[in-house]
Amino acid sequence: MKSKKLIKVYSGLLVIVVATMIMLWNLHLQSKTDVLPRDYPEIQKEGILRMVTEYNQSGYYIAGDTIEGFQYELSQAIAQLSGLEVQTFLEMSLTESFNGLEKNQYDVITRNIPITSDIKEKYLFTEPIVFNKQVLIQRKAKANNNIKPVRNQLDLAGKTIYIPKNSPARLRLQNLEHEIGDTIYIIEDELYSSEQLAIMVAKGDIDYAVCDQQIAKLSEKQLPEIDINTDISFTQLQSWVIRKDSPILLDSLNSWLKQIRENGTFEKIYKKYYPKAL
Repeated sequence: MKSKKLIKVYSGLLVIVVATMIMLWNLHLQSKTDVLPRDYPEIQKEGILRMVTEYNQSGYYIAGDTIEGFQYELSQAIAQLSGLEVQTFLEMSLTESFNGLEKNQYDVITRNIPITSDIKEKYLFTEPIVFNKQVLIQRKAKANNNIKPVRNQLDLAGKTIYIPKNSPARLRLQNLEHEIGDTIYIIEDELYSSEQLAIMVAKGDIDYAVCDQQIAKLSEKQLPEIDINTDISFTQLQSWVIRKDSPILLDSLNSWLKQIRENGTFEKIYKKYYPKAL
């Protein structure tokens, strides 16, 4: 009887072991599938180019019954040139956008991302999309009990500054800490975008935030309380990002972007969203 019980136990354990091995093997195959190269030939064969951006006026947003956004309109211009169907995905987290890029969920991160050596080690940048810089969002004196806005970066010592989670502004603020020789308290907000943080500054919920100058200019139109005239960084080149195993896609994107600039489409779109920048 004992031997029969032992056989049943061993058989049950064997089934569990085999099932576990099959599950692990399937996960292994799935992980290999995730990192299979997906360059322009694969994209062209499928006929779909997947782009990920954020939900705001710089990326993609709904105005009435139309879809607008600087990145969205650029992607549609590329769709017309390439003959590909461009699918736009929305993701507020830059980290999750990079994760999706690595897993082939997306082909291009269509956000204005500063060209830095750290990112260049892992990814490819397109030719620069825009020139941009980081600025401090704060309240004007008349909306802040007559307290004058900060103009000298040295005066940011001891201040608390909000940025969106995983914002490229974090690295700049950390470098600024070293430059002024004092602490800047950086809070990465997991819920709110740069535009939403600007609204919080205007309402007095927080005192300082940092974002791209272009987004700040868009926010300033709706928020007369905010001041955006203090620079945090120098002017930076900002581009779209793709995987390093997609060099043919990079060449194609650069070619399409060049054609869009030469035929005047880029300037038309740019002026629509950033009229003071040109």
